[in-house]
Amino acid sequence: MRLHKLFFISFAAVFAVSVNAAPLAYVSNERSGISVVDIDQMAVVREIDVAGQGPRGISVTADGAFVVTANKGTSDISVMDAQSGKLVKRVNVGKNVEFVRIVGDLAYITYEPSGPGAPVEAGKPEEPAAKPAKAGNKAEKEDDDDLVPAEIAVVDIKQGKVIASMKSGRETEGIEFSADGKFMLVANEGENTVTVYDRQLGKILQKIDVSSQGSRPRGIKISPDGKTYAVTLEFSDKVILIGSNYKMIKSAATKKSPYGVSFDPEGKRLFVAASRSSVIQVFDVNTLALLGEIPVGQRCWHFSFSSDGKKLIVACGKSDSLVIADTTTYAVLKTLTGFKGPWGVVTFPRARGSIDTP
Repeated sequence: MRLHKLFFISFAAVFAVSVNAAPLAYVSNERSGISVVDIDQMAVVREIDVAGQGPRGISVTADGAFVVTANKGTSDISVMDAQSGKLVKRVNVGKNVEFVRIVGDLAYITYEPSGPGAPVEAGKPEEPAAKPAKAGNKAEKEDDDDLVPAEIAVVDIKQGKVIASMKSGRETEGIEFSADGKFMLVANEGENTVTVYDRQLGKILQKIDVSSQGSRPRGIKISPDGKTYAVTLEFSDKVILIGSNYKMIKSAATKKSPYGVSFDPEGKRLFVAASRSSVIQVFDVNTLALLGEIPVGQRCWHFSFSSDGKKLIVACGKSDSLVIADTTTYAVLKTLTGFKGPWGVVTFPRARGSIDTP
């Protein structure tokens, strides 16, 4: 009888592990909450209400216990229990919260104290960002608020509170960390710089001026070997590679409005989301020669590899769709529809992508 009972206990444990081991993608929807996708089945298996409005940035803890969203419409973040789908905590951060990255128990969130923070309107297309105005003209005067630097809030996920805030550049976007976790790099699209911080001290160590290469740096990603950073320049239709010494290495032309960027798990290819051309472009890292393209939808800003590196999951905001493609053949395997303004996508087990890293 005891062995019989132990068998069922063991079977239940194995079954639970097998269920929990299913690779998942978490997709933030600006007009709803989080869609959970079973990557193997290529199907939506769950919807999670984050309680806040206009979730954009999204990240998952390394152990998969919590998913965090940055809610632009309510100027806060939601910490969700990934297993139950229940809200653990909402933490007020500030206007125009956008990007989220998690390191250990800390979430780093970009926000703009002068940003509008308005809720996202259903079905309303997103206007392209305005190019910098010439000195002294009306557009510049009306946009004076954009001269106020953005900030990066540091939230202790377990305590559920902001524990620090760092000044950044104007219109801060992508966040990345050095391989050893000591440094944080942030793309400032409004001033054409990448800021380098001492992550523990929150101190700015250096500002990398990329204006000689182009304008509007948005996405930033580190290579698997930790030696190179890729940065997309949205207004210049270009991707650049910067060394760990923060010196320029090389660049390549892309199609229209590159944003999300990531190296593949082996570090041999670079994937770039050219959002206004509706493609993901794939480049050879050594030569930056174009290897291929994946056709996607409209305003596809962010993507993630599956944990085995075989699939690419792409969030397409203006198509209300999720494109899943083969990373070897670049063929589209399936397009899932019915989303509500999908903005970001991360996976668990954590994988490389335009937002997260393992």
